[in-house]
Amino acid sequence: MRIAGSVEPPLLPIIDTGIRHVASDVDDDLDDEEEELELVLFQGATNGAEPDLRQNARLVEAGLVPAKRLVTDGISRRAETIVVEPKGQAARIKLEVDGIPYPGGRLPQRGALAVTQMLKLLSGLEPKERKRPQRGGLKAEYEDKPYTVSVATDPIAGGAERLTIRILDHAVKLGKPDEIGLSNEVRDRVRALTNENGFVLACGAPHSGVTTTLLGGVLGSVDAYIYSVVSLTDTGGRDILGVAKYDGNPDDDVDTKCARIIRAENDVILVDPIKDGETFQAYAKHAEDLVIIGEFAARDTASGLAQLVQWSSPEVVCEKVRGLVSQRLIRRLCTKCKFAYRPHPKLLAKVGLPSDTKVLYKPPPPPAEDEEEEAECRRCGGLDYYGRVGMFEVLRMSDAVKEAVRAGGDAAAIRAAMKKDGQPSLQQDGVRLVAEGVTSLEEVQRVFKPAGPKKKKRRRPSP
Repeated sequence: MRIAGSVEPPLLPIIDTGIRHVASDVDDDLDDEEEELELVLFQGATNGAEPDLRQNARLVEAGLVPAKRLVTDGISRRAETIVVEPKGQAARIKLEVDGIPYPGGRLPQRGALAVTQMLKLLSGLEPKERKRPQRGGLKAEYEDKPYTVSVATDPIAGGAERLTIRILDHAVKLGKPDEIGLSNEVRDRVRALTNENGFVLACGAPHSGVTTTLLGGVLGSVDAYIYSVVSLTDTGGRDILGVAKYDGNPDDDVDTKCARIIRAENDVILVDPIKDGETFQAYAKHAEDLVIIGEFAARDTASGLAQLVQWSSPEVVCEKVRGLVSQRLIRRLCTKCKFAYRPHPKLLAKVGLPSDTKVLYKPPPPPAEDEEEEAECRRCGGLDYYGRVGMFEVLRMSDAVKEAVRAGGDAAAIRAAMKKDGQPSLQQDGVRLVAEGVTSLEEVQRVFKPAGPKKKKRRRPSP
């Protein structure tokens, strides 16, 4: 077992993998010594491509086992993201566990190149192409559990590439409102938005969980027994009950798609991410006849609504938009080692918790100088948190919000109108999770704290 405070790199330098042949199955390529290691099994590219391993025998010899070690190390530490960043004669590895970055060791320059090219080959990408971004993925299995490993490469200065690996654990179910952390109150508010034609959009920063909020929260709140739903977008391989795929030509323009869907008497459409005003206004022409569900990039709901005003006009937004949903991910306290304490009444008043709250939870305090240090928690690896849950904010187009939009659509004014209406904020939903013992006040403060100077390096997570 690796120790969380260790500074040793988790990977062995790429010198000699011990492989002397290439078989048709990449998982038969390990010698007796390597077979004793429990490594991830790669089971084919997500795009169905079949790489020619014999034609790339030297690459397989140099990169297969180290690539497996890299991904295995990430999975064993619960990392959702692994980044390999070339820096001079070596490449730094960074792991993100529950959204927090940790150092993951180093690879020699040639070793990092071999790993990157190997993962590109197995993902059905072009291994030798280094001048343009590439995106692909792998099906994988580790300890009898299925995973999807997405692979992204981006060119950087000096002719090198940054490798970003994202790991999706299929055992984690995020297809329903309660599975992603929506309270009953938030779910009911989202469902009310979808009962009327117009835009109901999820917004957030890239990789912040906005797609999960869209599919599990917004789309998951639609009553599929009453409303017929058609998807115009790729749902990333997720099978969503009650959602039909668009049966027309994929190259049809927005007007053709919407007209066809309306003629078929469908009620709700799920659209591709909206990236510009032209696309938003194209769908806006059909918002009186359909519930249009989609996502776009924005910091929060107020900023998102301000963006829509810039893309169109105050009147279009007031007439066509029903509401926005935004989220932030926050770490859950480890249920095995969280520490209960009685909060001070002044603290309860300051954060807006009921005065009769008897107990809250936080990470365990460090041992006193005269106390023996307890064994590291086997569940969270000494990190005190395990997994993440969403905090949610729902913007409803109330009269006060519409008034703020017509007055100019400034995000601060929209936020003030939401507060005047009593529409709960992201921070308030975070406090709810504190009251329920899901997370800590310290974690809520961390999430909403403005970015500052870099802190000292964090300890590495144990598997």
